[in-house]
Amino acid sequence: MASNLQMSPQVEQIHGEIRDNFRAIANGFQKLDKIKDANRQSNQLEELTDKMRECKRLIKEFDREIKDEEGRNPPEVNKQLNDEKQSMIKELNSYVALRKTYMNTIGNKKLELFDNGAGVSQPTAEENVQLASEMSNQELINAGMKTMDETDQAIERSKQVVHQTIEVGTQTAVTLKGQTEQMGRIVNELDSIQFSIKKASQLVKEIGRQVATDKCIMLFLFLIVCGVIAIIVVKIVNPHNKDIRDIPGLAPPVPTRRLLYARTGDHFG
Repeated sequence: MASNLQMSPQVEQIHGEIRDNFRAIANGFQKLDKIKDANRQSNQLEELTDKMRECKRLIKEFDREIKDEEGRNPPEVNKQLNDEKQSMIKELNSYVALRKTYMNTIGNKKLELFDNGAGVSQPTAEENVQLASEMSNQELINAGMKTMDETDQAIERSKQVVHQTIEVGTQTAVTLKGQTEQMGRIVNELDSIQFSIKKASQLVKEIGRQVATDKCIMLFLFLIVCGVIAIIVVKIVNPHNKDIRDIPGLAPPVPTRRLLYARTGDHFG
C-alpha cells in the first residue's frame, strides 16, 4: 500500500525514515530474544526505546506535513495518507507493548519511557494484542498520542529541573565569588591596619625617647642654674671666703675704703 501512495518528496522522505526505523526496531527485538545477559538486554532495550522515540517524532512531523498539503491533494489521497499515519501509530503502539513485556521479563524499571505510571501491573503480550484488536483506529491514535504527550511532558519537566539546577549553581558560584573577593578586601584592610599600628607604635616609642632626653636636658640645665645662683648668693654673703673662686664675668667685691681727714685745728696749727 505504501508504494502506491502519492506523496510529496518531503513527506516521502519522512515516511521512508519511519519505515527504516520500524525495520530496525523489528530486527532489534529479534536480536533481543537471542541475548541471555540481563545487562545487554537492558542496553538493547535502551537503543530500541531511542528508535521508538525517533519514530514518534517523525510521525508527528509526517502528520504536520500531510495537513499542510491537505488542500493541494485530492480527497482520496488525503484519506490514504491518514490511513497510513494511523497504521504507523498502531505499529508503534505494538512495539511499545512488546517493549513493556520485555521489561517485565528483564525486571528493568529504568526504561519506563512509555509507561502510564508506577504501581500498575503490566499486561502480557497476548493481552496487549487482544486490547489493541478491540480498539478502533481512532482510539489507538488517541492512546498513542496521549502516551507520547505524557512522555513529552515528563521530558520537559526534567529539562526544567535541569535548567533550575544550572541557574541555582550559577547563582551560588557568583555568590561565592563575591564573598571570596570581599574576604580578600578584608584581609588587605587588616594588613593595612596592622602596618599602621606598627608604625604608630614605633612613632610613640620615638616620641617617648625624645621626651625622656628633653627631660634629662632640662633637669641638667636646672641644676646648673641652681648651682650658679647658690655660688652668687654665697659670694655676696661672704665675699672674703677664699675657698670660692670668682665667677667669671662677675666683678669682685669693692674693698672698704677708710677716709683720711685731719682736724681743722691740727692742720693749720
